[in-house]
Parts: sequence; C-alpha cells; structure tokens
Amino acid sequence: MAKNLIIGLLAIALVSTGIWGYQQQTQGQTLQIQAENNYQRAFHELAYYIDQIEDQLGASLAMNTRRQLTPALAEIWRVTSLAHEMIGQLPLNFVDIGKTEEFLFKMGRFSYRTSIRDLDKDPLTDEEYETLEKLYDYSKEIRQELRKAQALMLQQDGRWLDVEQALEQTEEAKENEVVTNFEVMNKAIEGYSETDWGVSLAAIDDLNGELKRALEEGEEISEAEAKDKALSFLNMNEQTEVDISKTGNGLEYPAYSIVINDPNHGSNYYMDMSVYGGEPLWFLQDRQVSETNKSLNEAAEAGSKFLKKQDKPSMQLVDSKQYNSLAVLEYVHLEDNVRVYPDQITLEVALDDNDILGYHAISYLINHKERDIPDPEISMEEALDNVNPRLEIMEDHIAVIENDLGEEVLCYEFFGVIDNDTYRIFINAEDGEEEKVEMLEQAEPVYDFS
Repeated sequence: MAKNLIIGLLAIALVSTGIWGYQQQTQGQTLQIQAENNYQRAFHELAYYIDQIEDQLGASLAMNTRRQLTPALAEIWRVTSLAHEMIGQLPLNFVDIGKTEEFLFKMGRFSYRTSIRDLDKDPLTDEEYETLEKLYDYSKEIRQELRKAQALMLQQDGRWLDVEQALEQTEEAKENEVVTNFEVMNKAIEGYSETDWGVSLAAIDDLNGELKRALEEGEEISEAEAKDKALSFLNMNEQTEVDISKTGNGLEYPAYSIVINDPNHGSNYYMDMSVYGGEPLWFLQDRQVSETNKSLNEAAEAGSKFLKKQDKPSMQLVDSKQYNSLAVLEYVHLEDNVRVYPDQITLEVALDDNDILGYHAISYLINHKERDIPDPEISMEEALDNVNPRLEIMEDHIAVIENDLGEEVLCYEFFGVIDNDTYRIFINAEDGEEEKVEMLEQAEPVYDFS
C-alpha cells in the first residue's frame, strides 16, 4: 500500500515536473519571439525613418520659401528623433555607432533651431545650404548601409537574437555581416565632424569649449593650491586627507580631480576644480541621508549663506524641491532686480544637518559677465495681454533667459496656476512674444517605509 502510494506520488511529481518544464520552455519561447519581433520592428522602422530623412533633406534643397522650408525642417527634426529612438531599441551595445548617434542628434538640433527661426527675416545663408547638402550626402551613406543590412537579413531569414548572441562573442561578431554594415555606416560619416553647424548650434553644443574659454584667463594654480582651495571651499581642516590628480577623461578644459575624506560622515567629497583660476566646477558628497530634521526653508537659508561665503552674494533662489531627505535648490544671479537665468548654480542640501552635499556651477562660470540689461519696451500690462487668460497669476518678475536659438532675451516672468497645475511663462519684454512656457513639477512626496 505504502509502496503503491509512493509510486503514485512519484508519478504525479514526474508529470508535474514535465508540465512545469514544458510551460517554462513555452514561456521562454514566447519571450524570445516577443524580443525578436521588437528588434525587427525597430530595425525596419529605423530604415524607414532614414529614408524619410534623406527624402526631406533632398526636397529642402530645392525649396525657396519659408512656407515650405519651415515645416520641412521641422519634419526632419521629428523623424530624426524617431530614428535615434529606434537605434536605442536595437541590441547594439557592443557596436561602435557613436558617430552615427551623435550625427543624428546634431542634425535634429540643426533642423529644429533652423525651423523655429523667422526665415523671412533671417533666411538660410549660403553656409547653411552647404550644411544641408552635406547632411543629405551623409544621410545617403547611412541609408545605403542600412538597406544592405536589411536586405541581408531578409535574404538569410536572419534574426536579431542571433546578432545579439554574436555580439557577446567577439570573434563571431567580427564575422557577422549585419554588424559589419553598421560599423561601415558609422565609419562612412566620420567626416560629419567637419560640418559647419552654424553659430547658434555651435554656441550651445560646445559646452567644454565654452568652459575652457571662460576659465583660460585665470592664473594657473598648482596641486597644492588646489588642495588648499578645496578644503577652504568645503570649510574642512587642513589636515584632512586629500587625493588630487589632473583629469584624464578627454575634457578640453584642464581641471584637477579631487577626492576629500570626510571622517565625520564616513564618506568622501568628489570635486573638479579648474587648473586656471582655481574655480570649483562641481562637487558631490557620496553619503546617504536618512533623517529629515530641517525644513526646505532652512535648507534654502543654508544654501544662500554658503553662496555668500563663496563670494557669490547676488544669487536668488528660483526653485526648490525636496526628494525624501535631500533638498535641491536652484539659484540665479540677480542684477538690478533682474533674474539672469543663464548664470545658474544648483545646490543639494542634506536635510539632516543642512550640509551642502552637491554644487554645480558650470552654467554660472560659462555665462557670468557684465551685462547692459535694457529697459522693457512694453509694459507688464501689455505683456499680460499675451498670457493665457485662464492662468491665475500669482507672481511676476523681470528676467533674462536664453531662447530656443541660444540668444539672451529680456522677458516678463509670470507664475500662475490652472486648476492644480503651476506654470512659469516668459513673455518677451520687447515685442510681447511668448518665449517659453514651463509646467512646474509638483512637490515630491516623502516616502516612509519604516
């Protein structure tokens, strides 16, 4: 009896194991099919979008009026964004396609910034037409290699899962023809870096170069001087343990990379300081903050005191957020009661003891300068006429911002609410145009899992 019972239980277990194994195998096959379908969809959509980009670029070269050219450039920007998104969905982590991705990004930026310009008043220059011609040529190179890869996969009934597996094995990856097509495509457009993208785009994208130019007039400091400046900046004892070296990550601007031990919190500060001028570019402390003993207002007061101590007294808090036990504060330079948004510094403050845990001043260092800020050409009441009448205005200021073309413009800044949402609106103080509309984030909830 017992023997029969055991045999019966074993039989049931064996059948159950078989059923479970079959279900697992079926589930695994289903997931593989779904993954392959997603890869195939992304690849064929990528090829389609690249075709569209080439067609639109070719057509734009023959256009001569803003009525046609503006929507054509806007469409190039839209489709370029979609193509970039599809590349990100393919299993190409081990393939060098950085040039292709950067090219698509900058082409999207160029087409967008050109499309929003008033081309009646400021038509395309000869140099910009030459840029469009180069973009058209490069897009043909990309399309050709993509179509080769697509034809190859269709002829051989290829699978992206096989490509993914090959990429994990270096030797096989070298022999994979689809991977080769992507590498050839990437190589073919290396010359894009010589493209003249125009003044407005270069001014925005050349962040490292801008920072280098902003700092190069300062005097060169030694490692010992950088160490002293860092300890003073963080208000730490001279005997504190410091590790310092020159950055070697390919940045155009020379800087010292500094690690400072903080025995009080059992953690480190990490800082980059410019070699010329000895300016702290950013720092971050790598400690977890678990308690909330300070309010957001107290953190803002601590942040303002810190900036005054660093000889940056004319800074005004424009935004504050709380993320659990951390406050993130944004300050901008205040000049003659005008908020200068390009001159921005961001601080992170611990809400257990109001220590400054993070500092980011690159925007401030690049943009801060003497300005001749003009008076508004229109009144605040005239500016309000161009604000959505549904908006209940709660606060107003005068501000300098950068518009979509990277130009500084004087604006009226309005904060207002519609239902439960808060908005910030910038109205050009010269012509009344709506320059920018932002919906502000709601306060983050504080989660307590204890």
